Amino acid sequence: MKARAGHVFLTVVVLVTVGGGVVWLQDPPSARIWWAVATAVAVVPAVWWVVEDLRAKRFGADVLAILALVGTLVVGEYLAGAVVAVMVGTGHALDDYARRRARRDLSALLERAPRQAHVRQVYGLRAVGVDEVVPGDEVVVRPGEVVPVDGILLGDATFDESALTGEPDPVNRLRGERVRSGVLVVGAAVDVQAAATAQESTYAGVVRLAEEAAAMSAPVVRVADRIATVFLPVAVLVAGLATVITGELSRAVAVLVTATPCPLLLAVPVAITAGMSRAARVGVVLRDGQALEALGSARVAVLDKTGTVTVGRPVVVDVVPAPGWTAPGVLGIAASVEQLSAHALASAVVEAARTAGLHVEPAQQVHEQPGHGVSGRIGPSTVRVGDRDEEPSQDWERAVAGKARLDAATVVWVRTDGKFAGALLLRDPVRREAVRTVRRLRAAGLRRVVMLTGDRPSVAQDVAGLLGFDDVVARCTPEDKVARVREERSGGVTVMVGDGINDAPALAAADVGVALGNRGSAAAAQAADAIILDDRIDRLADGVEIAAHAKRIATQSAAAGMGLALVAMGFAAFGLLPAVGGALVQEAIDVAVILYSLRALLPLRRSRMRPETTRLLARFDAEHAVLQDVRDAVRTAADGLHAGMTPEAAEAVRHAHQLVTERLLPHERAEEHELYPALTAEFDDQHATVPMSRGHAEIERLARRLGRHLAEPDGMTADQVADLRATLYGLDAVLRLHFAQEEESYFVLADPR
Repeated sequence: MKARAGHVFLTVVVLVTVGGGVVWLQDPPSARIWWAVATAVAVVPAVWWVVEDLRAKRFGADVLAILALVGTLVVGEYLAGAVVAVMVGTGHALDDYARRRARRDLSALLERAPRQAHVRQVYGLRAVGVDEVVPGDEVVVRPGEVVPVDGILLGDATFDESALTGEPDPVNRLRGERVRSGVLVVGAAVDVQAAATAQESTYAGVVRLAEEAAAMSAPVVRVADRIATVFLPVAVLVAGLATVITGELSRAVAVLVTATPCPLLLAVPVAITAGMSRAARVGVVLRDGQALEALGSARVAVLDKTGTVTVGRPVVVDVVPAPGWTAPGVLGIAASVEQLSAHALASAVVEAARTAGLHVEPAQQVHEQPGHGVSGRIGPSTVRVGDRDEEPSQDWERAVAGKARLDAATVVWVRTDGKFAGALLLRDPVRREAVRTVRRLRAAGLRRVVMLTGDRPSVAQDVAGLLGFDDVVARCTPEDKVARVREERSGGVTVMVGDGINDAPALAAADVGVALGNRGSAAAAQAADAIILDDRIDRLADGVEIAAHAKRIATQSAAAGMGLALVAMGFAAFGLLPAVGGALVQEAIDVAVILYSLRALLPLRRSRMRPETTRLLARFDAEHAVLQDVRDAVRTAADGLHAGMTPEAAEAVRHAHQLVTERLLPHERAEEHELYPALTAEFDDQHATVPMSRGHAEIERLARRLGRHLAEPDGMTADQVADLRATLYGLDAVLRLHFAQEEESYFVLADPR
């Protein structure tokens, strides 16, 4: 009602006011009638808007506008009233455009919920409405279908549970385990014995929770309304005193016209609209102006882990070959078999092989056993990639299992002709822009940054420690997330960021819900107040900075406009400024503050990198990816020394030294002499890259030490072998840290903004 009336009102008022101006050129007395009509037309929607605000427990700037409009009608200052009417109408049209308040629509949750279920009966399967399923029914869920009700598994199965937990890896469930509604069958069809009706099941509860959270979220008080609560009584008091002292009602009308809060009705919406436009340019689309104001006031950020601060999909982080194998060899045969698999881990293996530059031919006679692995023939050999049933027996196998436990990684075992050739470790890595994003959020004024996840505590704590979160909560259900968001709201305006269906209730419960729209669920996007269009979490920091900047400009514009209006009110109270003059003065104030408000369209202080620097960053970033095999070789050589300097271990050490000398060190030296000087110029700080140069020096030192070990003419003693192993492990640790620092601090700057 308010939006439609605003546009119609502005059109009518402008046409009638302009028409009055045309008539005035021929017949001034008749023009007064036109302007009186324009003023009267403005009163009706203005009163309606005030009533709507009061019903919503808001006290806005429209009250003063009504007093001014009615006052001009009473004393016959129709031109002044028409000018006020045009300003009021323009302000509401801008505000409608800035806000476009959209009700949080949860249709995506409902659309995903299954409508039918296949119930096994004596004479076969029967499709029934999901509401007809009762506890005890045997429900058959086919591959790619959503489990319609909570139940008990009647056989082993593999599920995608990301809709409820947010975790991307498929989960294997055994016969007799409980399965929740809302999870997706990714393996073979599965039989489930219903343990609850659809309305009593988990997924229906998520939908209800999101609806309740949205209904309970109170709106954030807006800038213009806060200022109006102070300015309105002052204006009325000044107008009343002017009338009481002079006995002239026209003095009060002049004061009210001069005090009409057009900086609130015009400048604030302009600044907010400009901020929304600026945010959209960097890929953050806000639903309305209220969302921008709340985002600019944020003091707490609550972030989901999987898909938000992490990549959201498994990535091969280590390749451990068995004795006699190499890391590229193990990765190559694994990718050959996995190419035809649709499993999430399979795509990660294939992508790792592609990144490593391996040419991989598809295996033959590929067979996939859901939940266990994939097998196929490569030449005369049979290769199987997947899990293992037996306990690790060899030292290297036990080392892999231990490393996986410590790193919270998933192990994929690779065997050929029944013998283990190696293992792949996969993990959902932290986004490399995440560390910088958290730092920028704190710099923008956020006091707390909290992470919520459905993952294990060990994984959650590692990620939270790496990113510097103030708190972390693991094994969160949707209910837990909502409860924590409501708790955090007591500490200030709270932003919740997520991408999954399980995040939708928490997004709705927050003051500002932010969804990753590129890969996030539609339910999360529709429950949110802001959507990040691409798959970059640092857009959140962009949005917060832009929102805070726009809100600051809006506040400054309103304060400056109100200050100038107070001065003009003083002149009007003493009879030095008539109503028409007050309207024109107010118009001049409006122009000034609107021009100031448009500053919100300008980019923030950060400047863009020079093209040549960006090209250097992109070049060395790409080299980091192809140097992964060098880092793997260093680690493999260190691991191989556990039994002493065997011929195989000696060969691995020599191979690692060759790769370090021929490929790694030239890369590090090129960074030092080409990239770092360019970055020093960009940052205008001679000391900006000094700590990273120290990393280069340490890498050079360890490489020289490695070379000296290999140059020993009489071989190495046991003590020297221990030092050699420590040197290799030290080099591995420095490389991991140094590469991560460069990627998070420098290379991320080359990404498009």
